This record gives sequence, structure tokens and C-alpha cells, in this order.
Amino acid sequence: MRTFTLGAGLLAALALAACSSGGGGNAARSQDNAEAQPPAAAAKNVIFFLGDGMGIATTTAARIYAAGEDGQLTMDTLPESGFVKTFSNDAQVTDSAPSMSAYMTGVKMNNEVISMSTDTVAKSPTADLTSNCGAGNGKPVSTLLELAKAGKRATGVVTTTRVTHATPAATYSHACHRDAESDIAAQLVPGGAQYNAALQDGVDVVFGGGRQFFLPKAAGGKRADGRDLVAELKAKGYGYVADKAAFSAIDPAKTQRAVGLFTSSHMSYDLDRDPNKEPSLAEMTIKAIDLLANRSGKQGMFLMVEGGRIDHALHETTAKKALQDTVAFDQAIQAAISAMQQKDPGLKNTLIVVTADHDHTLVLNGYAKRTGKTAPGNPGVLGLAKDYVSGKNLTDADGMPYSIIGFGNGENRVAGARSAAAALTDDAVSANDYHQEAAIRMPAGGETHGGTDVYIGAIGQGADSIHGFLENIEVFGLVKKAAGL
Repeated sequence: MRTFTLGAGLLAALALAACSSGGGGNAARSQDNAEAQPPAAAAKNVIFFLGDGMGIATTTAARIYAAGEDGQLTMDTLPESGFVKTFSNDAQVTDSAPSMSAYMTGVKMNNEVISMSTDTVAKSPTADLTSNCGAGNGKPVSTLLELAKAGKRATGVVTTTRVTHATPAATYSHACHRDAESDIAAQLVPGGAQYNAALQDGVDVVFGGGRQFFLPKAAGGKRADGRDLVAELKAKGYGYVADKAAFSAIDPAKTQRAVGLFTSSHMSYDLDRDPNKEPSLAEMTIKAIDLLANRSGKQGMFLMVEGGRIDHALHETTAKKALQDTVAFDQAIQAAISAMQQKDPGLKNTLIVVTADHDHTLVLNGYAKRTGKTAPGNPGVLGLAKDYVSGKNLTDADGMPYSIIGFGNGENRVAGARSAAAALTDDAVSANDYHQEAAIRMPAGGETHGGTDVYIGAIGQGADSIHGFLENIEVFGLVKKAAGL
């Protein structure tokens, strides 16, 4: 298991940023102090981190998993924080498409819709995963990334999912349904059919999975139109990489624009990732920052970084994978803060925002004793719930032990009395592929999102405007204003 330690250097950097960059404190918010200071400059650099499905229970469990109950993740240390409502235009519980689109556009939209007007009706795509929207079905609305392009800033998208998946797609494309991934991919290719002209000369850096939607069926992809979008991107001057070795060889001083598609579909869970084949989220984030910072003629950057597979592991109810991906996401935040402190000491020209699009049904059960972090020989929060006085296994109404982590719904629900099944052990419930038990049975992989509020945190220039209790559409306006877009 990869371990996580919050270094003293990062703590010092966070403290410096909080003091010098609008990062926090009541004094920074006082009217007298505000009147004594000149108007704050806009943050020319914006890094927007999105942990897909990363609800409060998941971040709590990930903290215990990585650092123990009294430990910290990087996101815990951000000087400004608050909560965000996540409901969509037509649903109490949102999916990723309208929730990320709300952050990127400031517009509430219906479930499944990508960066379109509120009146857009989600219509399932064709069998070839191309749009089937119909005439007059809504209109595109501008995204933060598009506004950044209009402001002559370098732009980038980094994700562990397919780059055409809902969250990354919401930054650069417009679709009446998130599953139209063939069309979403085409919107990335400058000058090609269906290109999103609002991207001007194109998104500068794109790293993630999803090669299948960029290649024709004859080349092992899923495109029915025969187009080879990889070849088209290369023809437009993009450097293209498909593995870790080529990724590592990218020289930011010599590369203006880059696309990395490391897997056919989603990238591997961090727990399963082969570091010789796929870069980590932190590595992709740092490479993107270096490339964007060196992009000639650009006046700052807008970078979106998604920890996308947190969500997928939660849908599977494989908690260990979800927690490890949350830690990997947090490590990317740590790496980005450190990198930007080197380029912009005190983050005087940089705003970093961390949030989630929605939560899931993960819960922490029972009056369990403190476990400390997960380590060899100690399952930690992934283990069985044990009484905080006696240390013995806690038991349910059937007299059977149960795990600390459970789900409101999911695929693993014992039929009838749990005493009819074999008793759980710490080794069983802390295994990499163990599916935690659920209260309501769902099909395999069918655990649902939850509807509760999510965390938001910020550091850097303009961060002090991001606090309190927010609607997701409000975040767009706060970031837009802080960045001067």
C-alpha cells in the first residue's frame, strides 16, 4: 500500500499562502482591513480539483486509512472551506454531468446533460455513441475553460477516467447526453468536424484514458465514422503519448501541446496501477502544470484535475480501492500546491479549488474503537467494527460481526439472517477486492450516488471568497470573479 505523509515543507507553504494570498482568517475578511488594502489582483492561474463521488464520509474514511483518526490529508489543511449543495435541475440526487457542468458554467441542468442550457432534455445517444439530441434541444453555455481560452490562458484537462467521460467533458464540450462520447471526443480536435470553436486553437494539455473514442473500429477503437482523431491531433501539432515511458520523456521546454491517452477505457485504480505503464494522477498533474506554465504567449492557465475513479470504486462498493484513489487524488493536490509555490511563491497569482461533484452511500458503522491508519497487520478503517472498551468484535442483531465501512445500497447484501453466512474476518473485509455489505441490494456495480452536501476548499489568490454554504452554480461565479474571467 502506498502511504501518505504531509510534509513540514507543505505545511509551511500552506501557512505562507494563507497569510499572503487571501487564503483565510477573519482578519482578511474584516471590512476595515479590506478598505485599507488595494483591490486584489485576479488569479491568472486556476487549478480546479474534482474528486468524483468524494463525499464527506469517503474523505473521512480516506483520512483514517492514510493517516489515522488524528491525521490530516492535504485537503484538510486548505485555509478556506465550506459545503456545496449538489442537486441537479431535475433530480434530488445528481449524476456527474450536471454537477460538474454547474461548477463549470453556473447553470443548473438536467441529469446526463453536459454544459447545456437548463431547458436541454437528455436524450440517449445512438448505438455508435453519437448525439441524438434533436433540433432546438437547448443550447451550449460557456465554461470556465472556454472563458480561459478567450482570455489567452493555457488550458488543460487531467483525469483518471476516459477524457470523454462526464466530468472532463463538462469543461470543453457540450452535449445533450453524457454518453455521446464519440461526439465529445470530436469536439476536442481543432478544425475537424464537430470541433468546439469556443476552444479556439484547442485545449493545450489532455491527459487520461479513453483512447477507444479517438480511434476507428478498424484500429481497435469505437468510432463508427472511420476517423482517427489521434492522427488528426498530431497533424494539428499535438505531441501524443500512450504509455509511461513516452509520458516521462515529454520535455515541457520543447512541447507546446500534448495529449496522453494511456488506456483504451478508464485508467487503472491506483491500487492496481502498474507505475511502469501508467503515470499517477500526481505525475500527470505536475507534467500538465509544467507544460501550461511554459506555453508561449499565454497569460496564465486553467487546469482541471479529476480523481475520477473514486466514483467507480464506490459504485462497485470496493471501499479499499475508493480510499486509495482518494489518497492518490490528495497527493495530486499536495504536488500541485508545492509546484505552484515554486512558480508563484505565496500563490499570489494562483487559485486552487478542491471539491466533489456528489457523494455516495458509504457510511462508517457502529461505535467502533479507533483503528489508526491502515498498514500491514492493521486493517484500520477497512476492518471489522470493534468495541471501544473491550476491543471485541461488535455484533448485529444476529450476533454476527460487521465491518466499519458499509453502504446504503450495493451488490453485497446477505439474504435472510446474517448468521446463515460465514462470519466475517478482518482479512476478508480489508482485501483489495472486497465488496462491503449494503442495506439495499442492487445489481453488481449499481450502488448509487447520494444526495448530501460535499466539501469545498480553496487556497491562494481569491480563495477567501470560497467559504460557507454554497450552491454548486455559485462556485462558477466565485471562481470566474477571482480569476478575472
